[in-house]
Amino acid sequence: MAIIITDECINCGACEPECPNTAIYEGADDWRYADGTDLSGDIVLPSGTEANAEEAQEPVSDEFYYIVPDKCTECKGFHEEPQCAAVCPVDCCVPDDDHVESEEELLTKQKFMHD
Repeated sequence: MAIIITDECINCGACEPECPNTAIYEGADDWRYADGTDLSGDIVLPSGTEANAEEAQEPVSDEFYYIVPDKCTECKGFHEEPQCAAVCPVDCCVPDDDHVESEEELLTKQKFMHD
């Protein structure tokens, strides 16, 4: 399951540098699959989605920090707990019920991005 940043976010930015997948971006900023990963060129995600790793993607939120579900692994393969949630001063980094994944799926995604 990916983590989501709720609209209670105060835009402090504490979460962004903690993400080992570079899945957290400031509101209105474009994102790329290649950011902070080993991905490059044309890719096929574990979900089957095709993309270009260097191509700018539309922001998930224009108002506050956001997490890209395709890049979030809940820190599996890196840490015992999601680091964004651990450092968030207002507890707005919570499980995203719209993106439920097993630990195996999260580890597969982590290996795909960093192998």
